Amino acid sequence: DPYAADKVLFTVTADNMGCVFNARHNMTPKSIQDFLPLVERPSRYLGSEINTIRKDLSKTGVSFALAFPDLYEIGTSHFGIQILYQILNKHPDIAAERVFAPAEDVEALLRSSNAPLTSLETNTPLKKFNIIGFSLLYELNYTNILTILDLAGIPFLAKDRDAAFPLVIGGGPCACNPEPLADFFDAFVIGDGEEVALKMAKAWLECRKTNGIEKAAVLDAWSSITGVYIPAMFPVRYNNRGFQVADHTPEEAIRQPEKVTRAILADLDSAEFPQAPILPYGKPIHDRLRLEVSRGCTRGCRFCQAGMIYRPVRERSEETLMKVSRASLDQTGYEDISLLSLSTGDYSCISSLMASLMATFESSHTAVSLPSLRAGTLTPELMAQIKRVRKTGFTIAPEAGSQRLRNVINKNITRDEIVETVKNAFGLGWKVIKLYFMIGLPTETDQDLQGIIDLVEELRKITGNKGRPCKINVSVTTFIPKPHTPFQWHPQISLEESREKINWLRTRLKKPGVQFKWQSPDVSFLEGLWARGDRRLSHLLLCAYRKGCRFDGWSDRFNVRVWESAIAETDIKASFYVVRKRDLAEPLPWDHIDMKVQKSFLVKEWQAAQEEQVIPDCRWNSCNDCGVCDFEAIQPRLFKACENQAKTHAPSVQSEPGFYKVFQLTYSKTGQAKYFAHLELANIMIRALRRARISVKYSEGFHPMPKISFDDPLPVGIESLNERLYITVPGHVDGSDILSRLGPELPEGIGLKGCTLANKKRKPGMDIEETYSIQLEGSEFDPEQLTRFFTIREYVYLRQNRKGRQKSFDLKKVVPHIELKDPHSIQMRILKENGVTLRPHEILSEIFSLSRDELKMATVIKGLGEHV
Repeated sequence: DPYAADKVLFTVTADNMGCVFNARHNMTPKSIQDFLPLVERPSRYLGSEINTIRKDLSKTGVSFALAFPDLYEIGTSHFGIQILYQILNKHPDIAAERVFAPAEDVEALLRSSNAPLTSLETNTPLKKFNIIGFSLLYELNYTNILTILDLAGIPFLAKDRDAAFPLVIGGGPCACNPEPLADFFDAFVIGDGEEVALKMAKAWLECRKTNGIEKAAVLDAWSSITGVYIPAMFPVRYNNRGFQVADHTPEEAIRQPEKVTRAILADLDSAEFPQAPILPYGKPIHDRLRLEVSRGCTRGCRFCQAGMIYRPVRERSEETLMKVSRASLDQTGYEDISLLSLSTGDYSCISSLMASLMATFESSHTAVSLPSLRAGTLTPELMAQIKRVRKTGFTIAPEAGSQRLRNVINKNITRDEIVETVKNAFGLGWKVIKLYFMIGLPTETDQDLQGIIDLVEELRKITGNKGRPCKINVSVTTFIPKPHTPFQWHPQISLEESREKINWLRTRLKKPGVQFKWQSPDVSFLEGLWARGDRRLSHLLLCAYRKGCRFDGWSDRFNVRVWESAIAETDIKASFYVVRKRDLAEPLPWDHIDMKVQKSFLVKEWQAAQEEQVIPDCRWNSCNDCGVCDFEAIQPRLFKACENQAKTHAPSVQSEPGFYKVFQLTYSKTGQAKYFAHLELANIMIRALRRARISVKYSEGFHPMPKISFDDPLPVGIESLNERLYITVPGHVDGSDILSRLGPELPEGIGLKGCTLANKKRKPGMDIEETYSIQLEGSEFDPEQLTRFFTIREYVYLRQNRKGRQKSFDLKKVVPHIELKDPHSIQMRILKENGVTLRPHEILSEIFSLSRDELKMATVIKGLGEHV
């Protein structure tokens, strides 16, 4: 096994955990599901979220694993996976399931137990899927791709995988330079993936009918699909200067043209949209309904890769967005809507759409955020609409400190627009503004850096309502020249220069009301290496992975020393890829990837940058001749704002109810639901109430919240037969109506049992006694230790809180009854002491000296044996 060294990385922790697991349970785990009690945040791995789709893989023609090389809370927020999940599963012969990179604890358990990585929906080993599709959004996720393949038992290199293994494909923004990953992938999707992914799945089905499953036949069929790149058909060589040069034989040239043309979804308005997106457990980074109002941007910022590779601008109509928003909110219960676009303020119908959304959803306390706004497009009227429910996040990206440098990068906003926008925001009640800048931009001087200081100082003096000071968060990152942009030939500044500039800014921005954050120059340097690298970097990725690199995009996991060691060991000349200025005539590793933006246009823009020339947006001006549009199928698609849209969609105005009442809901929390943390359960309940259209009273203030409360929250891993939840609802709401409508909206494991008017004298957490039944798995309770507990007059237990303070409990009083039912099971009652409840795990660990893992694997049920 050429990768046997990978298994050594986790010897200490993994072997210990695996031995504990196998010895206690006398079984070989088959998937993550078998050791969920031992892992951190087990809800990441359940796969039973609202709106998931489960198909019988044995009855579908092709199985497609949608893989995201990062943690669940990152990947489940990716809009692209949601789109592909719906499109593929809509086809009766295609089944699509999800998989995310497991956290380190789960990776260790999988390795030590020789259990394969499986999909979320049906726990199917990835090796059994026909196609695995990776989302490539960020260069520092690349090592996680190898983690997923390795844990699935799939060879890393495409040349080592025959028809017995899944075909591995990738797509996303990083695919516009696929070369650093070319040795690992069978195919890449270049451009919009909605139609291409479906065509690839159908081609696989057709090949199976005619040729059986022959890898070469499938790849040959895929190569004829616009937007599909087959690296094996593009062997490369390097000239004596180290430049990558295409080397096509006549046979390969026949099978695939010299360039792979990007796929473009011409009509976004009629495209598939996930109206019932998966509702994640836990707290994903984007925990809201996402509406893609448009795709593409022609502002022409010369540093922005997305602004080049997603052209032209294609909008969705206001009518479509309103229809989708209603359906999606009904299916999810989200309380926030985020309007997605590269520049949301440029959407033609933004003012009308905002008015319609607020008129329709304000009464249900649904907020709307616009995460990508330019200073010049954020008007006071738009801000006023945003704050009608609550003030959402507010970020402005000047990018550069001086107007001269903003002209160089073609960032068409002025200092006056930035200042005016911040004044309006502070005046309308915002208290925090985030500013985003880059260092190392082409032609940058010390005066441009000073411009950042001067601009922040000017904005810092702006006050809010009643002259109150506001806060400014400044975020700085090192500019990374990306492929297919006018700056792709520009050198990235060195690590030393990046550190010097960041430190210079940091010391000068130590001012009251200013918070300064920056991305590590080491991270930026590595990102620059992978962004403009070639196939020779595949050896570096393998080496870094074997040395233990994982989750390199996370600051607490990134280890620059390991990467430096891997670079030295593989003899990679990092400076060749990162800090070297490229000649306009030299071949680039990504030249065979045709993103439709002509190289001549990029050269022209590069030259315009040297002259500080500003180029207007072709959306509202004459064509800039970038080469993307054919003005037949491919062209900008804009919409006019709907007239009186707000009136059309506005709900009937309901007066405030004369009174409210509080209901007590009783429910069970069993099976998979025991892995929900308390905050996760609260989110689940709130959104279930919204989907069930049950009106709940909201609090007042800056961030209104629904008036619900729970009894003493259960720890993760404990089941209960009788929990209580309290909700405040308008007087006309009936308890039986709540039961019939809320029950079907709850996930697996949450069973609604009753709904009665709450006792006004009783407050949450007033119970003084709780009953538990505990069943050990693979180990036994020691009766002698229980006898010792009974014979001791006073049994003092010390609990230490997070601050190191100790509180003593007499377990003889706290546990008035404990009964050994058999060697593996116990029942006991636990009393509260001064409002504080000890957990069963604490008590059992103290009395029986049970280990943490033994207790985690135990079945603990609250409410069983109430007669005890």
